[in-house]
Amino acid sequence: MAAPGGKFWLWETKWRKPCEMGIYPFMFTKPEDFFPIVDELTKVRDVECGVVPVAQAYSPPQQGFKEPYDWDAYAQVYFPKAEELLAEAEKAEQEGNQEKASEFYLRASAVYRISRFPAPRSAKQRYAWEEGKKAAAKGLALRERPTREVVIPHKHGLEHEGKQIPFYYHLPPGTTTEEPVPLVVILTGLDGYRTELAVWIEGWSQKGVGVIVLEIPGTGDSPADPKDITSPEREWSSLFDWIDEQPEVDHKRVALWSFSTGGYYGIRLAHTHHDRLAGVVALGGGCHHMFDSRWLSSVNHLEYPFDLANTLAYKWGYGDNLETFKKEAMKYSLVEDGTLDRPQCTKLLLVNGVDDEIFPIDDYYECLLRGAPKEVRFVSGRKHMGEPESFGIIIKWLYQLFGIEGNPADQLKTIPSRPKY
Repeated sequence: MAAPGGKFWLWETKWRKPCEMGIYPFMFTKPEDFFPIVDELTKVRDVECGVVPVAQAYSPPQQGFKEPYDWDAYAQVYFPKAEELLAEAEKAEQEGNQEKASEFYLRASAVYRISRFPAPRSAKQRYAWEEGKKAAAKGLALRERPTREVVIPHKHGLEHEGKQIPFYYHLPPGTTTEEPVPLVVILTGLDGYRTELAVWIEGWSQKGVGVIVLEIPGTGDSPADPKDITSPEREWSSLFDWIDEQPEVDHKRVALWSFSTGGYYGIRLAHTHHDRLAGVVALGGGCHHMFDSRWLSSVNHLEYPFDLANTLAYKWGYGDNLETFKKEAMKYSLVEDGTLDRPQCTKLLLVNGVDDEIFPIDDYYECLLRGAPKEVRFVSGRKHMGEPESFGIIIKWLYQLFGIEGNPADQLKTIPSRPKY
């Protein structure tokens, strides 16, 4: 898979191994689904590099992936395979094979996901996001432990903001109001949305824990104004008001696990909504230096496989105007706006890899130097999010918070990485 711009050979250097393992960003996938896509993208790259003539590579000739990126052309390469998988899913569903249908719907969603990666910035990438959502919803609904999508009013939103908050909501089978269950709210990141972080639902369900998965402002279907510094508080208030009304939830055992860019929001709401949660995990997040113009001027050439600074600018509502975002980004700092100096903060666990090249580890030191005490665990020798060791650390912490017995390694085995069909 060639990264747009041909900066490096993405498939060989970054994505082959996670695809074969079925881990981020290739949740719910089968490696073979991507082989024909890789072949097509390889042809484009070889033409760019002059390895083969255009006429021998493909017909009709396509535009190569060079800066400025042609995200429509990039996304289009994935669609034939996604459509093929959808057809297989529909056939299996018609034949009454729910297990097979579920797998193929989720595999189709995974192909659409990578086509809109890292953010749906073009018409065809936005189409991929919509089609991927449809496929994921069908696949999750057909699982042995089904998950449904819920849409609630964004009752605290401003006039110009979206009116609804969609998210996945899962309750373990057999849940009753007489025996309410703990709830973990999963906040997604910059590029991983609810369609893929749903991979965590099965394991929590088996432990008797309910799950909500939703996107952060500026990504997925979040209704919050991405530029407005205070918009996250309004969205989370709408969400927590709804949670408070659910009798099947044990309201003394509601926690939040935020991933990557979502960790920024996890840290924020641990302070702004400290009385609504028993605890918050911020995995691989940032709070201050992540917005420094010097950092943003360097990150496109580090760990992230695409143009990280540009994607962050898009996420925060600046579109393609990266230079303006770099000038103004510090207004989102939790140091500059005083969030970290607030006297009250719920139980907060900060976890990251020491060598993170997406959000500097220095940001977690800023958290520790201010406000209420926090818990922290750094993973030495690991980059962004400290994978895979970080997952066991966090699950064990949440077990203790919820009063659950168990081995995190057993729960991690539930993450689907090997398709059956």
